[in-house]
Amino acid sequence: MSVYVLIKYVHVSAAVISFLGFSLRGYWMLVAASALQYKLTRVLPHIVDTVLLSSAITLAVMSRQYPFVADWLTAKLGLLLLYIVLGAFALKRGRTRQIRIVTLAGALLTILTIFFVALTKPGF
Repeated sequence: MSVYVLIKYVHVSAAVISFLGFSLRGYWMLVAASALQYKLTRVLPHIVDTVLLSSAITLAVMSRQYPFVADWLTAKLGLLLLYIVLGAFALKRGRTRQIRIVTLAGALLTILTIFFVALTKPGF
């Protein structure tokens, strides 16, 4: 197995773990679970997302495909920024439950769109 393929597996695995973790934290927010306050719940997503971002940058460099050059990567970067903002409002910054629910739905839709763009690499 090549190094590129190994890093791609790490990246895809981290993306799935990040999505599942965010979904779980979103569910816990909806049911007001105390698990959101656990230190592991607050630290682990940062570790997973660091692995995800590091592997993404490594893959971009290795494949010589960069945002603002490869349209599909530019789309993923823009969607990632949107996901971060929506996720922050869904889990922390949303002042009302309604805002949190709407932004949670938007964040989940955004991450699914990121997955779609990654799988299809459309030419925008």
